[in-house]
Parts: sequence; structure tokens; C-alpha cells
Amino acid sequence: MSKWTSEAEARNQIKDLVKDYYEAFKKPEQEKEFKPGDRLSYASRVYDEKEMCSLVDAALDFWLTTGRFSDEFEKKFAEWIGVKFANLVNSGSSANLIAFMALTAPELGERQIKKGDEIITVACGFPTTVTPAIQYGAIPVFVDVTVPQYNIDVTKLEEAYSPKTKAVMIAHTLGNPFDLKSVREFCDRHNLWLVEDNCDALGTQYTIDGETRFTGTWGDIGTSSFYPPHHMTMGEGGCVYTNDPLLNRLIKSFRDWGRDCVCPSGMDNLCGHRFDGQYGELPQGYDHKYVYSHFGYNLKVTDMQAAVGVEQLKKFPSFIEARRHNWDRLRKALEDVQDKLILPEPAEGSRPSWFGFLLSVREESGLDRNKVTRYIEDHNIQTRLLFSGNLIKHPCFDQIRGTDAYRVVGDLETTDFVMTHTFWVGVYPGMTDEKIDYMAQIIKEAVNQ
Repeated sequence: MSKWTSEAEARNQIKDLVKDYYEAFKKPEQEKEFKPGDRLSYASRVYDEKEMCSLVDAALDFWLTTGRFSDEFEKKFAEWIGVKFANLVNSGSSANLIAFMALTAPELGERQIKKGDEIITVACGFPTTVTPAIQYGAIPVFVDVTVPQYNIDVTKLEEAYSPKTKAVMIAHTLGNPFDLKSVREFCDRHNLWLVEDNCDALGTQYTIDGETRFTGTWGDIGTSSFYPPHHMTMGEGGCVYTNDPLLNRLIKSFRDWGRDCVCPSGMDNLCGHRFDGQYGELPQGYDHKYVYSHFGYNLKVTDMQAAVGVEQLKKFPSFIEARRHNWDRLRKALEDVQDKLILPEPAEGSRPSWFGFLLSVREESGLDRNKVTRYIEDHNIQTRLLFSGNLIKHPCFDQIRGTDAYRVVGDLETTDFVMTHTFWVGVYPGMTDEKIDYMAQIIKEAVNQ
């Protein structure tokens, strides 16, 4: 005989045990006193018993795939960021894939991206912003960046444009937004799609002509990542969001196997016309649940991941403020080594939600970036380079280098500078003032040794 009188009672008891487990074993880990020399990661998860209880709650449902927690997150995330539609996927990379693939749909008419069309982007960034275009057969057009913003050089946009250009797809770098006003105006002038890779900038605000919005909502489509180092986490996970109903339908189709039907998993015939349509060359009345209007994928998130995200989203505003505090404190602490290091600057009109703190070794300093980062790493502080540095220098380009599979505007001189002189350290919400101060001390030692 069960010792519980109801399922609700059983769930509550299980979640009470999870809380006790967190208090006994996980909370001490997170609140451990910092001592100089302890490992300082560039990023980490920040959570408490609420995420663990929500995760267990979803596991007890044993629905496993997209379900009630996913629905709740999509609704609340869309409300928070300020869009009509948000769709969860299994990673930020998948979010970029879906965002791009949606723009290849024939429903978009003359604006449909086809093989051989051009997409303006940058080589100084993360590869999965560019990979979908290359794999599809579109032509990425690489434009240089500027320092100390580390974002696209908007003075090169007109030079990058051609009659084949269909879209601009670029990321906001480590929380610092690119010049959205100039890029948005350029896209409007030439009737181009704008995809904001917002994976490293969730929570950043940007103002154009007196109107302030979150980054990711100024373009036609925005994307986010919920990988553990990012602004909030689901473990793995991502999101694609838009205000356009047609784009939203296309995003859902490409995410959900490419099917034409929009019924959620586990639900059938919401439209009442499941067996009376005519599609392609299929027989009349073919089951609409199995009609495929696009070459799609299954990139849905699990409900366990979404359950973690639901609780993370509640904490997210405090995460943003902590990142800003840590970034400001570190920048102030490093002001006296500006003769050796280029310190980052926020974009005009922005209030960034910082992902990391970018530093470039000045060429005239005579310092070697790798020696500087090795000293910092030797003191147990994680560093990272600005992702690919210059993507077209990587082995993945070996077989297409020098072909017409991509195009470069100018010489990417600043991109190459970033590749050889730039690195970054973390400012995630788990950083305390003591950790930030110690990190600043070691960075100063590294450039003054």
C-alpha cells in the first residue's frame, strides 16, 4: 500500500528531499569562501534548489519531450523580451540554423534566400553564426570589425552589398551590441532580412530614436543560447524569436521535422481539417500530420531542460545586474594599465548585459598575448580567445579557401589583430568582488612582469 494519499503529496515530499539535498551538498559548493589561487572559471551555472526541484518535477511527469514547461517558458520568455513568438530549440547553434533555414522557405517569395545568394556577416566570431549559410549553399560576405567594440564595421556595409545580398546575420559580441541603428537602416534601405545572433547578449538594451528594446528584437529574427556558460542556462537549449507570424510558422516547421501541420506533439486535428487537404502530389485527404512542406529537422528541447529555464528566467534580471556590476568593477581596476591593454567600450546607445570582459594587448606594448594569457592561466584563472578570431583561417575553410563559396570585403586587418592580440575573462553572476579584484591583480601582474 502506498504511503502517500495523493500524487501531489508524493511530489511535494520528493521536492522537499531535493531541497534538503541542495542545502546539504550543493549550496556549500556555491558559497565556498574564495581564496587567492582557487580556480576562477570564465563562466559557470548559478542556481539553487528551485531549478533542481523544477527539474525533478518535470522528470516525474515523464513526458520527456516538449511539454508544459516548454510552453510556460516560451510564453514567459516572449513576454519578458518583448516579442510575439518564441520557440525553444535544443541549442543556440540549432537556433541559428532554424533562423537561417526559415529564410530559405518558398513562402517568402522574392525575399526567399536561395543557393548563391549572399549573407553579410563577420569572420570575427563564433562559427555557427555562419555555418548554416555555408551548408545551405549561400555565400557569406565577411566584413571587418572595429576595436574596442569588437563588432561589425558598419562603414563597410555598402561596399559589401551586391544585387545578390538577401540578409545580414551577425552576433552581438560578448554582450556589446553591434551598431543596430546603422545596420537596421541599411537592411531597410535594401529590403534585407536582419538576423540577430543574440546568444552572447541576452538582456542587453539598445535605444534607437528614443525607443529602447532588448537586443534580439530589433531584427526580423533573434536567437539565444542556454548553454551553461551563457547568461542563463538549461544545460543545453536555445530559442528563436520573432514578431512576424509567417516567420514564426516557418520556424516551427523547420524545427518540427519540416511538417506542414502546426499541432503540438501529442495533439491532433486542432484545425478540424486533418484528412481533407490537398498537398503537393499527395492523394487527396492525406493525413496532414505527415505532410512535409520543408526539409526540416527535429530540434525540439526536452521538458526537463525547459523546467530549469523556467526558474532561471525568474532570476535573470538579477543575473544581468551582477554582470554589469562585475564588468564595471573590473574595468575600473584595470584603468592604470591602459597603456598596455585596450579596454572594452560599450556601444553608443546601449546598456549591455555583459557576457565577458574583452582585452587586447596593444601592439606598441611589445607584449605577447599568449605569454600574458599563460601567466593568467598559470594563476588558475580561465581565459578565452574571441572564439574563431578569424574564421576563414581555420581548417574548416581548407577545402573552400580561395573559392567563390565566400567573399571577403577588404583585408580584415582588425579581425586579424583580434586573432593575435585579444582575449577575455569572465564576469558571470557567481563572481564576487574578491574574485574580480584578484583577477584584476593577476592581469596587471601579467602585463607588468
